[in-house]
Amino acid sequence: MLVFPEADAGWLAPVVLVPWLLLLVAAPSGREAALRGWLGGAGFVAAVHHWLLPVTGPFLVLVALLVGALWAPWGVVVRRATAPPATARRALGALLVVPAAWLMIELVRSAEQLAGPWGLLGASQWQAQVGRDLAALGGTWLVSAVLVALNTAVALALSRGPRAPVLIAAGALVGAALAWSAAYSPPLGRTVTVAAVQPGPIVDTEARFAASERLTGPLAGRDVDLVVWGESSVGADLDARPDLAARLATLSRQVGAPVLVNVDARPRADLGIRKSSVLVGPDGVLARYDKMRLVPFGEYVPMRPLLGWLGRYTDVAAQDRVRGEEPVLMDVDGTRVGPLVCFESAFPDMTRALARAGADVVVVQSATWTFQESWAPEQHASLAAMRAAESGRPVLHATLTGQTAAFDAAGRPAGRPLPTDRTGSVVYELATASGRTPFVAAGDWVLLGAGAVLVVWLGRGAVRLSRGRGRRGGGSC
Repeated sequence: MLVFPEADAGWLAPVVLVPWLLLLVAAPSGREAALRGWLGGAGFVAAVHHWLLPVTGPFLVLVALLVGALWAPWGVVVRRATAPPATARRALGALLVVPAAWLMIELVRSAEQLAGPWGLLGASQWQAQVGRDLAALGGTWLVSAVLVALNTAVALALSRGPRAPVLIAAGALVGAALAWSAAYSPPLGRTVTVAAVQPGPIVDTEARFAASERLTGPLAGRDVDLVVWGESSVGADLDARPDLAARLATLSRQVGAPVLVNVDARPRADLGIRKSSVLVGPDGVLARYDKMRLVPFGEYVPMRPLLGWLGRYTDVAAQDRVRGEEPVLMDVDGTRVGPLVCFESAFPDMTRALARAGADVVVVQSATWTFQESWAPEQHASLAAMRAAESGRPVLHATLTGQTAAFDAAGRPAGRPLPTDRTGSVVYELATASGRTPFVAAGDWVLLGAGAVLVVWLGRGAVRLSRGRGRRGGGSC
């Protein structure tokens, strides 16, 4: 928990797993290693998502235990991969196998139904240049793999040995990461001026709209290319409320730029509620994107006939929202803007898909006011830095209540953020970038490599087990 915002002790990440790993290495049996892995995973999930407690109540403990069970096999893998004899070959093998198994857990729990890829270990390095550059090479997956490998090296050096080969391998890993970081630089293009409007936690939808409108007006004369409002900034369908559409068109003419709002409403009686990014220009609506990945329980209830009873005890969605069908690029005076809505910024593949489609800028519209006083807003904003680094595209994270922030194509801050205790508007100069990062071009090659490592390791283990049984079963009559 401490390596993520707000604590932001990301520098601890290369050793933060060592105590847990030492417990797994010392487990007296595979069953005990599985138990220690499960309890450690449950503790990790509960700690990183502790800010959900006011909404979920005691159900957070149940969720943590269920998701934490993913680390039970990892505990067994750690114990087996680090078992005696403590040879250099086995130790170096552990530096591959242990991170590979960890990545499989991150992959599984990144499923939307399991709350998505929040709290991936690699995301803790959003402030470190080497971490962001590694993300451009292999995504947050590669950063996680490197961190777990370093933790494993330290744990082996403290417990098993041989120390020299393990520390040499860890040093080579760090050296390669630093060399890539020093050499990598995204090719930059033209600059786009984007403004974000943050009105604060206003419950009434009409008042929220009016506050955003009032804060947008002073942007006239600032020569902005795009104005962005946060998630759920408009509480009515613009077709059903032509007065609101007209006010937005007037606002666009006033500031000399289109306004990207977010509509949380039912567009037509036969479609249900949607979360939609809607681009409005001087003459009306220009483009629309419907949110594709929804927050489980927050925006829909999985298996509602079975789990709908949770609504009696928690603040789950009373009605399921409808999913969008495909990503959308919006043309803003020649700049292609790829919108995402809130939860979607947690998924590396979504910004990668936008970059592949030709997006120049990625815009995330968010609203985390349910968790306003928690660690959630800062954690969410930090994800935009990793998405920018992975995709090689600048990312604006615009919210209703904070934290609003922007990052350049290398994931570096593009200006000062607007924190949760502030309202107003902020303007960012974002330099676009051309080309594709290795992660965008090659995709999830790190995950594929991790899977191959595990297949080979498990296959060799199965062969050894088969040979052992053959020797024990042999004999003469």
